Amino acid sequence: MSKVAVIMGSTSDLPVMQDAIDILKGFDIEVEVDIVSAHRTPEKMFEFGKKAHERGISVIIAGAGGAAHLPGMVASLSPLPVIGVPVKSSNSIDGWDSVLSILQMPGGVPVATVALNGAKNAGILAAQIIGSSDKCVLDKILIYKEGLKSKVIEGARNVKQ
Repeated sequence: MSKVAVIMGSTSDLPVMQDAIDILKGFDIEVEVDIVSAHRTPEKMFEFGKKAHERGISVIIAGAGGAAHLPGMVASLSPLPVIGVPVKSSNSIDGWDSVLSILQMPGGVPVATVALNGAKNAGILAAQIIGSSDKCVLDKILIYKEGLKSKVIEGARNVKQ
């Protein structure tokens, strides 16, 4: 069974990152959640990044605000795909610092980056990565996407009435 790690720089990021946790659990994907600060616990971050694949993690979702170094630093240490979630933190003017810190990675150290506070999409992307080799998860994603389509069709029907 595949497992996704959802990590964040501090507990203040949890309200945003909870969306990723919830969507992954909805797809019946095992989730490991932890606080791993690039600045306050760099040793823990190094250990996590270097060994996540040995613990059965398939994808890492890393949320961070402000300078937002966590996703990129973990990506530099791990062979796994990393999805970065820029979090609009209390020490940010508008969140752009987080977006750009995660988005502007150097060649060779990719981090897939979702929208500011876009943890739900990070969870969906992680599920899609797993679904590319796990038919059970893929089937759940197909059902989920069909549900999105149905909501739009229902909304259009309601607007016309």
